[in-house]
Amino acid sequence: MVGGETQDVFGPVTDQAVAMSPQAGTSMWPRGRLVRWIPEIAILLLLALLTLNRLDAADVCGGNEAAMAVYVQQMIEHKQFIFPLDNCRIPMYKPPLYHWTATALAAVLRQPTTTSFVLRLPSALYAIAAAAITIIFARSVVGKRAGILSGLILCGSYQYISDARVGLVDMTLTFFITLALLAFFEWFIAHLETPRNSFRAAFFLYSLSLALGLGVLAKGPVGLILPAAAIAVFLVTEEAWGAFAQLFRFGPILIVLTMGSSWYLTCLFEHHLDFLRLQLGTENFGRFFGGLGRMTSWYYLRPLLFNSIPFSLFVPLAVIAGLRGRRPLISRSATSGVRLQRAELAARFLAIFWVCTLTFFELAAYKRRTYLLPLWPASAVLLAWSLLDRVLPRLGECRGTFVYRTVAGICVAVAAANFFFIPAYELHKCGAPLNLSAIVREMGIGSRSGSSSGLTQTESYRQPARRINSLTSSEGPLYVIGIESALEPLVFYLNRCVIPLRSLDGAPPGYIIMSATVWSKVSRNSHLALLGRFAHNDGDLVLVRSDPQPAG
Repeated sequence: MVGGETQDVFGPVTDQAVAMSPQAGTSMWPRGRLVRWIPEIAILLLLALLTLNRLDAADVCGGNEAAMAVYVQQMIEHKQFIFPLDNCRIPMYKPPLYHWTATALAAVLRQPTTTSFVLRLPSALYAIAAAAITIIFARSVVGKRAGILSGLILCGSYQYISDARVGLVDMTLTFFITLALLAFFEWFIAHLETPRNSFRAAFFLYSLSLALGLGVLAKGPVGLILPAAAIAVFLVTEEAWGAFAQLFRFGPILIVLTMGSSWYLTCLFEHHLDFLRLQLGTENFGRFFGGLGRMTSWYYLRPLLFNSIPFSLFVPLAVIAGLRGRRPLISRSATSGVRLQRAELAARFLAIFWVCTLTFFELAAYKRRTYLLPLWPASAVLLAWSLLDRVLPRLGECRGTFVYRTVAGICVAVAAANFFFIPAYELHKCGAPLNLSAIVREMGIGSRSGSSSGLTQTESYRQPARRINSLTSSEGPLYVIGIESALEPLVFYLNRCVIPLRSLDGAPPGYIIMSATVWSKVSRNSHLALLGRFAHNDGDLVLVRSDPQPAG
């Protein structure tokens, strides 16, 4: 795009020449000397540092992450691989691919217990893998500098890095949706080529099928709906009617159905209908149609624009540029070459996916900021393409090179800020103070310092749970009353079930965990013996033993 030849990472590069060369579009995989991929490898190492740095410093405090932690704990420590329960009664409400990944990693690491590091490691690895295929794809369809810039944008995107450090299923979904999109586009290009590369087309078609099936296994039908909607709209707008018939082959369809339905059919055949009702009924239809609540129609305006400043501010402009781009004239001629149109087609396709995904979640009654996470790999490519293909050519070589280097420098600077801020903010969500002195202090603590920093995490149940387990019999019943927050973090650190009580009238024999407020009201009850008080957040937790007198 900017005149000149490839010199260095941030120097003048002819992206157009790279993208249009006969070798540029033949494969997503690197060819040639490894040294040519040093910048991309360095970016992936930077991303690994951002996602793995002090990954276990913060305890498991949030209810959603703690629920995933309990299910992973049931798999790793109690061998409940298919039908784990939260607190002995709540079925797993997400498909199990993320949890199986964590369990496999625990086996590889020879980790017999569930830690916050093992819980969050799958998200970090899926984030790195999604960035890797995004970089390769951007380099393949736009040029080397696009691959570098898209990777740097992901490193500087706050939402992408922060969600890569949380033990939730969203990054798993993001990886397989990204893989599905990129596999489809490579298949589409192979489908248009003359003579057709049947092996290459088959490889990407089956990769697409596998990604769609595993996407369903990651978070449910949404893993199929989002990429399939974008693919359908793209093929219609390009009037590529023949591609529809080529997509619906028996083998690929069988893979999608087999992989996607495997866990659901197991629930059905094993008569675990409660899992199906919770996953399909509540988690999917309930969320979409308002069973779990409703948000305003403008809910996504703020996270869409401000979740990863400054990059998120420019993503809508890049999407518009992709949709309004010059319509490529699809040709099967080997001389004119479909490869000349790859960047334009890819931008259009990714922009369509962006709009389809946002529209789908906007129509849903229940909305969450994390739902926008799958947009980030596509957004990174769109931002890189719009800068290199739309902005820099208008600036000339010198100014274009300066702008490119400036944008890359901003990415690195924001990534450095994320490196220091995100771990400190994770601790803050567990009750630790968030200020400059706290950030500086936490910077001096090693990456495996969960125990030392945990003392300041006042909202963590780790220390109280340890004390409670030391004072109670693991075989005796354990009850809880008066705790307003989610019970999953307590259940996870206790590694045992607790039975919620609505009142203490006729309390059964056993141990009872209660808030200090409840204890102040019942402390004179002769049937309740105080065993200990434990500091937690603004109030203490109290452990008592209940010994009711026999009737009569």
